[in-house]
Amino acid sequence: MLREEMKQKLEDILNKPVRESSNQELLKALMLLTKQEELGIKRLTGTKKLYYISAEFLIGKLLSNNLINLGLYETAAELLAAEGRCLSEIEEAEPEPSLGNGGLGRLAACFLDSIATLGLPGDGIGLNYHFGLFKQVFADYKQQEEKDPWITKTSWLNKTNDRFQVPFKEFTLNACRFDIDIAGYQSGRNKIHLFDVETVDESIVKEGIRFDKTDIARNLTLFLYPDDSDKEGQLLRIYQQYFMVSCGAQMILQELDERGYDIRRLHEHVVIQINDTHPSMVIPELIRLLEQRGMSRDEAISEVSHTCAYTNHTILAEALEKWPVDYLEAVVPHLLPIIRDLDARVKKLYGAKTAIIDITNRVHMAHLDIHYGFSINGVAALHTEILKESELKAFYELYPEKFNNKTNGITFRRWLKHCSPALARLITDKIGIGWNRDAKELTRLMAFQDDEAVLKDLLDIKQAAKASLKAYLKNTQQIEIDDQSVFDIQIKRLHEYKRQQMNALYAIYKYLEIKKGRRPDHPITMIFGAKAAPAYILAKDIIHLILCLQELIRKDTEVSPYLKVVMVENYNVTLASHLIPACDLSEQISLASKEASGTGNMKFMLNGGVTIGTMDGANVEIHDLVGDDNIYIFGRSSEEVIQLYNTKSYHPNKIYQEDEGIRQLVDFIAGAELCQIGDISRLMRLKKDMKEKDWFMALLDVKEYIRTKEQAFADYNDRMGWARKMLVNIAQAGYFSADRTIAQYNQDIWKL
Repeated sequence: MLREEMKQKLEDILNKPVRESSNQELLKALMLLTKQEELGIKRLTGTKKLYYISAEFLIGKLLSNNLINLGLYETAAELLAAEGRCLSEIEEAEPEPSLGNGGLGRLAACFLDSIATLGLPGDGIGLNYHFGLFKQVFADYKQQEEKDPWITKTSWLNKTNDRFQVPFKEFTLNACRFDIDIAGYQSGRNKIHLFDVETVDESIVKEGIRFDKTDIARNLTLFLYPDDSDKEGQLLRIYQQYFMVSCGAQMILQELDERGYDIRRLHEHVVIQINDTHPSMVIPELIRLLEQRGMSRDEAISEVSHTCAYTNHTILAEALEKWPVDYLEAVVPHLLPIIRDLDARVKKLYGAKTAIIDITNRVHMAHLDIHYGFSINGVAALHTEILKESELKAFYELYPEKFNNKTNGITFRRWLKHCSPALARLITDKIGIGWNRDAKELTRLMAFQDDEAVLKDLLDIKQAAKASLKAYLKNTQQIEIDDQSVFDIQIKRLHEYKRQQMNALYAIYKYLEIKKGRRPDHPITMIFGAKAAPAYILAKDIIHLILCLQELIRKDTEVSPYLKVVMVENYNVTLASHLIPACDLSEQISLASKEASGTGNMKFMLNGGVTIGTMDGANVEIHDLVGDDNIYIFGRSSEEVIQLYNTKSYHPNKIYQEDEGIRQLVDFIAGAELCQIGDISRLMRLKKDMKEKDWFMALLDVKEYIRTKEQAFADYNDRMGWARKMLVNIAQAGYFSADRTIAQYNQDIWKL
C-alpha cells in the first residue's frame, strides 16, 4: 500500500485529517485498517490442520507486528512522521493483551506467527482471560497484585457466533468464542481461538485480585493461573483447563465435520499439540466425544493417540501437574472412567512405574500425554537429553521413537524490525533484505567482524537504544538511569531456579567493593524485571530484597554514581521491547539442568546483548554457535548438579560457614543497612533459606559468577572488542528463528 493510499484510508476511518487526530484516534484507525487488510489475506487451509492448545499466548501489542507482517510498517511510520506524528507513541496507547505471562506464552505467540509465515494451516486454542496474571505494583518495597484489564471496545478480538456447552459435575456452562487473526509475514492467515464463559462477571473481583474462587460461572475466565495455594484455587484450575480443552475438542470435531472428513480418520486430518501439561485433559475428552459419536473405546484411543503430541517445557518435577482423583471427581467425573481405563491399560502392559494414577491416587497429566500421544519433545538439546536420561527415563525406555528435540525460537522480525529498527536497517544495508524471510542469512554479517566502521555503527546503535530506554523509564516509571553506564539486565519470571537471588548477591558484592573505594571503570546499571506468583512467598522475598537494594544504593551518594539497581514495575512484552535493544550484558544464570530453554537469551543475542550464563537450556547452543570468546560461561555443569541432587550432598550452610566472603554477602541480606529499609521478617526468611536450603544452589556458583561478571565488565572497556562480540552474537542468532523451529515441528511431527 502506498503512503497516499494509506493516508486516504485512515482519514476515511477517522473522518478528519491524520494531523488533527489524537493518538487514541489514530490507534483505533490503524487497528481497523489493519484488521481490514488481514481479512484480505487468504485463510490457510489444507487436508491436515494443526491445533496448538496452550494455557498462554503472550502475544504482546499487535499493531506493530501486524503492520510488519503485512508489509505496511515502514509506510505507516513514514506517513505518520510526515504528518508530525510518531508511530511508537501511538503504539504506547495500545493495551497489551493479558493472555500470558512468561516464556511458555511468548513461545506460543512466536510459534503462531511462524506457522502462518510458513503457510501452514494451524490455529491456537486458549482462554480469553479478562485480567491476565495480574498487574504488578510496588509499595513498601514489596510486590502487590492488581487486576489488569485490557479488553476494550476496539481490540483485536473478534466475537464469533460459535457456542459450546461444557459439562461439569454440578452444572453446564455456555461457552462463546473470540478469534484473533494471525497474519504471517508476507503469507497467509490463521487464528487464535479464545474461549470465554458467557456468565463471566468482572465485578466480583474486589481488593487486589481477590475473588470468590467457588463461583465458577462468574470467575472461570477472569485470571490466568489463579492462586492454587488452597483447594478452591486448584479446583478452579481444573475447571479452567477442562473448559479450554472441551471447547477446543468440540470445535475441532465441528470443523472436521464442516470439512467433510470421517472422524474415524481423525489423525489424517488433525494434529493437536499439547503445550505443557495444562491441556492434557484433551486426551480423555476427545475419547469421550468420539465415543458419543459411535466409536468404540479402542478405536477412539487409537485415533487420539495418533492425533495428540506433547511438548514438555520443564525439568522441575513440581511443574508437571498431578491432580488428586477426588478433585477430578468433583469437577469432571465423566472423564474419570476413561482416565481409569487408560491407567489400567498402562499398568497391565508396563506395571506401576509409569502409571497415570499413582499409589497416592494422583493423576499424572504428563504420563497421560506420553502414553497416549505419538510425540514427546523437549525444547533445547540439553533439556531433551535430561528428559531422556533422567526425568523421563522410564518413558524413554518404553517409547524411544516418540522422543525428539525442537530447540525453541523467536519471531526475529518482531524482535529486530520493531524492537531495533536502526539495527535492522544496518543489517539490511550490509547483507540485503533476505534475512527477513530466512534468518540464516544473518551469518553473512560475520564478514564484517573486523570492519571498524560497522563495529562503530553497532556501538552507536546500542548507545541510542540506551538513551531511548533512559527516556522511556523516566517518562513511564519515573526511574532515572545513566545511559553512559553498562546495562546489565535480567528480565524473566521470578523463580528461584532462575537465580535472581544470586544476581542480587552480586549487587551486594559490588556495593561493598565501592564502599571500600574499589570503583568500577564504567558505572553499572543492574536492571531486573519479573513477576512472582502471588503465593510464591520466597520469590516475593527476593523481589523485596532487590527493591531494598535499589533504595539503599539510590540514597548512598558514595555508591550511586557507580552502581544502580533498578527493578522495573509490571514487566511485560512492551517493556521487553525497550529493554532488550539496550542491553549490554544478558543475564541467563539459571542453575544448570533446570532451565528447559529460555527465549529471552535469544532476543538479547539478536540485539547484540552478550550472554553471561550457565551451561543450561539454549545457552548450550548459543555457546556452540558463538564460541568461547563471545559468551561468558560459569558454574557447575548439569551433570555435577544432578549428581549433587541425587546424592543429597549439597550443604549451603557448610559453604556459608567456611567462606567468609560468601558469609558477608548472605549476612548483608538481613543486616542493619537493609533492615532499616525493609521488612525484617522477609529479609530474615530469605537469608535463612539461603543458608539452610538454597535449593537452587546460588551459593555453589556465586564466587565464579562474580569473577566471570567482573571479567565481562573489564572486557567492556575494549569498545571495539566488545562490538565484535556483539556482531558475532547477532550474526549467529538466526538459528534461533521460530521459523526454523516450526519447520522442524512440521517435518518431524505434524506433517501438514
